[in-house]
Amino acid sequence: MSAPRVLVLAKAPAPGRVKTRLCPPCTPEQAARIAAAALADTLDTVTTAAAGSRVLVVDGDYPAPPGWATLTQRGDSLGDRLANAFADTRTTGTPAVLIGMDTPQLAVDHLDAARRLLGTAGGPDAVLGPATDGGWWTLGLRDPGHATVLRTIPTSTATTGRRTLAALRRRGLRVHLMPRLCDVDTAADARAVATLCPPDSRFARAVAAELPLPAPVAR
Repeated sequence: MSAPRVLVLAKAPAPGRVKTRLCPPCTPEQAARIAAAALADTLDTVTTAAAGSRVLVVDGDYPAPPGWATLTQRGDSLGDRLANAFADTRTTGTPAVLIGMDTPQLAVDHLDAARRLLGTAGGPDAVLGPATDGGWWTLGLRDPGHATVLRTIPTSTATTGRRTLAALRRRGLRVHLMPRLCDVDTAADARAVATLCPPDSRFARAVAAELPLPAPVAR
């Protein structure tokens, strides 16, 4: 079996199109700079981790790092875009691990663990990383064809992760749960995740520079 392919599903960080739940307190431009930092840190981590190949699956125009492939997202719903990312990069005998751009605290160890699990004979058929908001931050599949289940699962809900796990198990897959991580959606999320990143990371610096401090509580 080939080493897993890593897919990063991302949206080009243009003002008004990314991290809109940060507005307010951010302006659209500030939110876009925070999103750009999250994406850049994520790409750096994936570049450093071992992988058979790396693909940036992007909505919009954003340059992939050297050595990466680029694929345009395809589909109307997020579920379709996720499923199509797996389908459009599928190679027989090659597992795939998909992550988004909303967990800049992602570490190489997370990806190495997924790679080892999917590449080990007798290991799980899938790895799923639950997110604290009820979704998931990563899905890895020994056979990417199983990603078709994502087309019918509502996304961005408090039950998305649970429904995804149930759908995979209904297909008879053995699923290993990865550590739970926090996605960056709100200002509170951004501040919490920044504390989990190295202080000199792009994301930590962007949050410190771009995210306005909460207003003092009146007494």
